[in-house]
Amino acid sequence: MSDVYAVRTNQKLNFARLHIKALVQAQASPQWSQNPRIESYHESVLFFLASGYTSLLREVAENYKLDPSRVLHFSDLLEQLEATGQESPEARELENLERDSSSWLHKVLKAYRSCWDAADGYAPTISGDGSVSEIHVLQINPDHAEDDAVLAEYNAWLQAFRDLLERLRANMQEW
Repeated sequence: MSDVYAVRTNQKLNFARLHIKALVQAQASPQWSQNPRIESYHESVLFFLASGYTSLLREVAENYKLDPSRVLHFSDLLEQLEATGQESPEARELENLERDSSSWLHKVLKAYRSCWDAADGYAPTISGDGSVSEIHVLQINPDHAEDDAVLAEYNAWLQAFRDLLERLRANMQEW
């Protein structure tokens, strides 16, 4: 088995870590471009976390000898697993995380999707399953009052992703 998707997943998480570090630096160095830099790092962290998740889905597909190139979303992985009659505890855990509105993965994916939307002005509440990050990226000109909370959320999500990855990979190696 090739480890190309495992390497890619690691790479995406490393990129997220690097952009979190750059975000901290941008927050600490006032310049004329500080706010746009902060906002760009917010979106890039979400991009790398979401891309890392897609890569993880492909990693699972590869492990089950499915076609990783046809996996862009969880539903694609599930469709291939069902077509081959395979059960996957990894897929079951990922499905639970995606569906649970209080889980870090659900919030990452929802915040990433909010990068494609926009709201004029402050949107203090989006829904019960929203996050500070989602609110921040949804705004066209956020006031950056919640920057520390967004940073804490990104760090927690990255750590949760690493923990998940370690657990899933250990499980996949057993088989």
